[in-house]
Amino acid sequence: MASVNPRRRARECAVQAIYSWQISKNDLVDVEASFIAEQDMKGVDAKYFKELLNGVVKNTIDLDNKMAPYLTERSVDELGQIELAILRIALYELTKRQDVPYKVVINEAIDLTKTFGAEDSHKFVNGVLDKIAPTIRTR
Repeated sequence: MASVNPRRRARECAVQAIYSWQISKNDLVDVEASFIAEQDMKGVDAKYFKELLNGVVKNTIDLDNKMAPYLTERSVDELGQIELAILRIALYELTKRQDVPYKVVINEAIDLTKTFGAEDSHKFVNGVLDKIAPTIRTR
């Protein structure tokens, strides 16, 4: 079995840590420290994990404002916490990480949603990102 890409593992961990932060409303430093202490961080691009976690939390309002016009069926407040965390990560990568190709961001978000989200929620995440990505980047 091939080893999982360290950035993929960083995104997986970021989804879980952001989910924890969203639910607990605990201080980010505490969420990050307890996550790193409790989780197996083997094979994780730890620097990228920390960037995603801190970047999403620091930019939550901006990311949610970018997302809101593209949520045709519901508001940001009505999203499931996993889907919200994944959309925030994808929007962070689209806006702040020009080195990550547009298609990679979308594919990673879909894969994360298939792993962590509700059944068929990947279709919703894909639909939102397909609409919003071209407004942020040309490719």
